[in-house]
Amino acid sequence: MKILQFPLARIFIGFLFGILLCRIVSPNSVFVFCSLAISILILFISSLYSQKNSLIKILFGSIVFLVAFLIGISTRLIHKENLNPYHYTNQITDYEKVHNLDLLLVEKLKSTTKNNRYISLVKQLDGGRSFGKVILNITKKDKIKFLKIGTHLKVIGIVFKNKNPLNPNLFDYGKYLENQEIYAQVYSKPNQIKIRNYESSLWSGFSNFRETIISNLEHSAISKEELNVLNALILGQQQDISHEVLKDYQYAGAVHVLSVSGLHVGFILLFITFLLKPIGNSRKGSLLKLIIIVLSLWSFAILAGLSPSIVRSVTMFSFLAIGIHLRRTVNIYHTLLVSMLLILLFKPSFLFDVGFQLSYLALFFILWLQPVLSGIWQPNNKIIKYFWDIITVSFAAQIGAMPLSIYYFHQFPGLFFVTNLLILPLLGIIMAVGVLVVLIATFHTVPEFIAKSIEFLITFLNLLIHWVASFDAFVLKNISFTSVMLWSSYLVIILIVIWIKRPTFKRLSLMFICILFLQVTFIIQKKSTQNNEELIIFNCKKNTIITERIGNNVTVYSNDSIQKKLTSNMIIQSYLIGNFCKATAKKPLQNLLYFNHQKILIIDSLCVYRKEIHPDILVIIQSPKLNIQRLLKTYKPKQIVVDGSNYKSYVRLWEATCIKEKIPFHYTNEKGFYKI
Repeated sequence: MKILQFPLARIFIGFLFGILLCRIVSPNSVFVFCSLAISILILFISSLYSQKNSLIKILFGSIVFLVAFLIGISTRLIHKENLNPYHYTNQITDYEKVHNLDLLLVEKLKSTTKNNRYISLVKQLDGGRSFGKVILNITKKDKIKFLKIGTHLKVIGIVFKNKNPLNPNLFDYGKYLENQEIYAQVYSKPNQIKIRNYESSLWSGFSNFRETIISNLEHSAISKEELNVLNALILGQQQDISHEVLKDYQYAGAVHVLSVSGLHVGFILLFITFLLKPIGNSRKGSLLKLIIIVLSLWSFAILAGLSPSIVRSVTMFSFLAIGIHLRRTVNIYHTLLVSMLLILLFKPSFLFDVGFQLSYLALFFILWLQPVLSGIWQPNNKIIKYFWDIITVSFAAQIGAMPLSIYYFHQFPGLFFVTNLLILPLLGIIMAVGVLVVLIATFHTVPEFIAKSIEFLITFLNLLIHWVASFDAFVLKNISFTSVMLWSSYLVIILIVIWIKRPTFKRLSLMFICILFLQVTFIIQKKSTQNNEELIIFNCKKNTIITERIGNNVTVYSNDSIQKKLTSNMIIQSYLIGNFCKATAKKPLQNLLYFNHQKILIIDSLCVYRKEIHPDILVIIQSPKLNIQRLLKTYKPKQIVVDGSNYKSYVRLWEATCIKEKIPFHYTNEKGFYKI
């Protein structure tokens, strides 16, 4: 690939490896910065003598790679906020204690059924200097209904550190928050929040300006569901979209439409360029155009919330605009690399963001693969060519994003190309009218005839999406996919494209070796699953779920309400997908189980048990009223397991007794699932 011959590509690869290494291990900061300083010094000296000495010239490239690698590690360390002694995670010693916090609201998140949620900056902790980001949860029972971004609050509450998933194969929300430098959440009770002053800043100004626009739109004649989609399309605010609408977009393969990205930014760029046509193309006029375009694009990015996809798109289009201004031929691959490098220098955690990964992969494959697909057929008719281009772009993007999408979401929309054929022409009209609607809403409510026009267009868009999503059989769901299979898949795809571009026997051989490796990986995974046997007691609030797996067949023990909704139960489905297995039997909870030569006694709320049974493991569920001390003397089990269906007050008493009797105690709500 010619892109690898570009010097910046090799620098970027070194930088990337540095960020990745820093995620896996925790290097010593002093050692890294000293190594970087020495490496830069060596690089400077070698650059002076590289033209005179051929050996130094050969080593120069390796030194550049090393410097880039160390810059990657340093960048990650600099942006790792919890390494600072003033970070609140280094100041809190007791997380069960109530703390006094001074917080500054910086972003509103999607609300839950019980709480309104905000990302907040810690300014003070218990009266002392502190910093860091937390999620503030304000109960909806509180009198506080709406808070402006930029508001200072005095909050009394408990700080909860991010936890690992309590059940196997679930999405690690704690790790997701840590990638955004959020390490804890604060839960407040009613009347424990005092509103202090308002801090004016560029960020709060844009955020509140956006809220003004949304407020004016809400007072216009646009129905709520269509308004929520409009806010996502133009302003990047997806918080209020209903679960049903979001599900339709996912099943239709159009969820990218709701995330402001290259498609939206490209349209904004065209719109601004059209408005600036009256300005001449003289040197001063061209410079003025460039300044207005770049400022407008970044203002739009801030207004839309600076999500990874929009930052990527705006950075790329900014470089494109600068290249056009300088009247230079812009190599799009170089622009892609430069934009990615700059973004990661300022925000290295974006590398681990799913949206960032998917958007860059999709864009790269559009640039690299779409010309190959487009060359298969060259229609003469302009209309047919337009739709053929939509199909080839859709296929190129989906081929690039497919393995990663399956790895993260375990599903794939089979009718994505039909969706794009139907909605892309319509989306252009919606964006045009939508931008006009938002411009009007910056000053006052939108006139009814314009409001009804955008409402009709979005209603029609939602109907098309719902129609495609209704073909449920074309949505491939619950696909098991490991990280090894992910990397193997990309290797296969890349080698297939390389072979298609220039077929040679060597490339064909490498392609078939990689395909064989992918198949072997899948076979090994299946064999590993079939040779395993395990029993798991899950953590489930107010319910009990136990599974027994023999090979790839799983028996689920639970109550009727869980059994009836097994296909939609996230705990069970995540476990089945992650272990390449299926639920073959459903059984009600039993008081006695035998597994792997161990006797497991389950005591429920009825508290009925026989004294002659001597279990190896005692499982307590549904808060039975029992004398735990007498029970332990009667049975003398090797292990006590308590699941999430029990009252916490009961659990504390049982735990204290077990510690006194020196019997291992496992509470799933704290230690996670229990596996035999």
